[in-house]
Amino acid sequence: MSLIPYLIVGATATAAHWALLALLVEGLAAPPAWASALGALLGAGVAYAGNRKFTFVASSVSHRSALPRFLLVAAAAALANAAIVQIGSDVGLHYLGAQALATTAVVLGGYGVNRQWTFR
Repeated sequence: MSLIPYLIVGATATAAHWALLALLVEGLAAPPAWASALGALLGAGVAYAGNRKFTFVASSVSHRSALPRFLLVAAAAALANAAIVQIGSDVGLHYLGAQALATTAVVLGGYGVNRQWTFR
């Protein structure tokens, strides 16, 4: 249960998140907070698959137990993420700057919860 694979998987999930965010905002003029929430959900799917396979390999927790827990953590992270993007946008930050702050804020918390609860 190392932080390094978690960060690598997280970077991949974050790339998927940010790609969808930019597509929705730039291509479809979607509100940044909503686009960020949808991107976070996509990223959560990528993160679950990657973390299950590469980060929490030693976990004996079944998908039946781990997946709902992971999704609950991901939903809380998506809400926190969207709130930070909304607040950042409201105070005049570019949505990508606000997203950078949001990503930083939720990564380590998500690791701790997933390590101690989701995959334990």
